[in-house]
Amino acid sequence: MLVLTRKVGQRIRVGEDVVITLVRIQGDKVRVGIDAPPHIAIHREEVHQRLGGGGRRSDDQPKPGDDEAALLRAPDPWA
Repeated sequence: MLVLTRKVGQRIRVGEDVVITLVRIQGDKVRVGIDAPPHIAIHREEVHQRLGGGGRRSDDQPKPGDDEAALLRAPDPWA
């Protein structure tokens, strides 16, 4: 695992297509922004596990009937 120290507004690049920006630090929480092409799936760990924990490839798209929207609904800890 690579561990980096960043300040608010600084970025991390993953390959050529993914940019992670540190948006805000509030107490023990960190808010990050992720810019990536649409074919790269990005999920919180708990959503990833509900979706099958790695059973889906990053290029898989939700299919009709998938209730991914319900999985993504969660209270905003920053609100």
